[in-house]
Amino acid sequence: MKWYVVYTKPKWEKRAAEQLTRLGVNCYCPMIQKIVQRSDRKKKVEVPLFNHYIFVQIAEKDRNMVFLSPGVERYLFWLGKHAIVKDKEIETIKEWLTIGDTATEISVMQYQIGDKIKLHSGPFCEQNAFIKDITKTHYILILESLGYVLKVKI
Repeated sequence: MKWYVVYTKPKWEKRAAEQLTRLGVNCYCPMIQKIVQRSDRKKKVEVPLFNHYIFVQIAEKDRNMVFLSPGVERYLFWLGKHAIVKDKEIETIKEWLTIGDTATEISVMQYQIGDKIKLHSGPFCEQNAFIKDITKTHYILILESLGYVLKVKI
């Protein structure tokens, strides 16, 4: 079965994934820990890695089943077809999230914007990337095989 990308209502990612799981649909909603500033304290909360998106692994004939969750709005399309995510990409996301908050340092001082590099450590090890931007505190990389923009803290 293929992994499809489902677009949800704002702040419904986790609830929609739970509802679909109860209906027997294999769902994946990658979650990360984030520290947010409240008026009187800092609090650690769990938020979706991708706002408005969850991944569902479902047979093509059962695709309409996802609309049984009130939080699901539509499927994501790419070039006129349903967006499909490869199993390897889902595994890469899961692997990256299990590594946790360990910061990966990448030194690209000798590189320039537009250079193509290969990452040699961290969760995206052995992935090719293009350097999009270099700031005082971050490197902005484009992971070509996954289609992601990665912000790496210096």
